[in-house]
Amino acid sequence: MTSNDTPRDPHPYVGMWVTADGFIRQELLPNGRYDEARGNRRSAYTGSYTVTGNHLDYVDDTGFTATGDVRDGVLFHEHLVLYRQSRP
Repeated sequence: MTSNDTPRDPHPYVGMWVTADGFIRQELLPNGRYDEARGNRRSAYTGSYTVTGNHLDYVDDTGFTATGDVRDGVLFHEHLVLYRQSRP
């Protein structure tokens, strides 16, 4: 088990974020990893993320980087707008 796999207290941003049409679903996991699905393609993108304040830095498993910011409960991730999915 690596230190990145060690569970820690979940950040308030942990959970599922989705586009308004539900096509893109990005799950922020409590271990600092994310899993993004697109349409029927599960795990289209996976990698790690870090949170500093309201800012997120992403590094996918191929080394590609991206950023995001949470403003008023909405995640603006590069060109995407994602909304927190309510828990049933």
